Amino acid sequence: MDLIKEITEKLRGKNARIVFPEGQDKRILGACARLSEEGIITPVVLGKRSEVEATAKEIGVDLSKLEFVDIDTSDKFDELVEAFVERRKGKATLEDAQKILKTPNYFGTMMVFKGYADGLVSGAAGTTADTVRPALQIIKTVPGMSKTSGAFFMVRGDEMYLMADCAINIDPDADDLAEIAVASDKTARQFGMDPKIAMLSFSTKGSASHELVDKVTQATEKAHKMNPDMALDGELQFDAAFVPAIGEKKAPGSEVAGHANVFVFPSLEAGNIGYKIGQRFGGFDAIGPVLQGLNSPVNDLSRGCNEDEVVSLAKVTAAQAKL
Repeated sequence: MDLIKEITEKLRGKNARIVFPEGQDKRILGACARLSEEGIITPVVLGKRSEVEATAKEIGVDLSKLEFVDIDTSDKFDELVEAFVERRKGKATLEDAQKILKTPNYFGTMMVFKGYADGLVSGAAGTTADTVRPALQIIKTVPGMSKTSGAFFMVRGDEMYLMADCAINIDPDADDLAEIAVASDKTARQFGMDPKIAMLSFSTKGSASHELVDKVTQATEKAHKMNPDMALDGELQFDAAFVPAIGEKKAPGSEVAGHANVFVFPSLEAGNIGYKIGQRFGGFDAIGPVLQGLNSPVNDLSRGCNEDEVVSLAKVTAAQAKL
């Protein structure tokens, strides 16, 4: 399964517009030039004109062929400032908003909120918090979700898996893990997977006793109540979740054990380490993090990303909005 190739074909004619707040970054600008030339996505580049022009000249990109917005001279600035004040409902004055929206991530997120773009991709130069904070304040989470979470598509040849939360919630409680499972089920289905979700732990079906194990078993129960139709089981060790023979031995009768393709980690520590081991040891392409549970797609790049990863995440973001 070539996930990005399939997405590319499905996006033809959808006219997806994705905003990139970090136009001064070489990887971002190079990816935007590629996306523009391909014609599947219209990239909207933000930044100070002098900085973006300097980067464009350095890497040989013709900026005149891209849709570029300089926040300082944008004719949408006043409109977005007023909309931000209204959206924040007394938490920001007009003067506050004028300062805040000079920040590209905030300006770009407001573009998504007002419908001038379908989604946003950022994080190549900034932190996850720089991307997520405006999204939570402006886009906000869908009904039934209290938090967002970060999932990675792990792709290698014909194999594709989803891992979460690998980016956002440091120490999720049972309620958080249940939400992450429900959101991951939706993400997997949106991208053509038949999700079988494993709630991971260092224990399988009571093989160990600890409050951390209890957290996962409680999360499993809560997730089932939130969406009884999900194929989900826990608590499961990774080998019991992934290897059929071990799954049959450790969790006989489970429809998920040994066949899982969506993995919910018990903590950010475990999730972040786990996906990076898969990426570096296993040779998987890690696409993400895809932020789950938001009303509109806003996705966060790794600061170690390359240009290809920017292109891939942009297409995933467009697919979230259009497919």
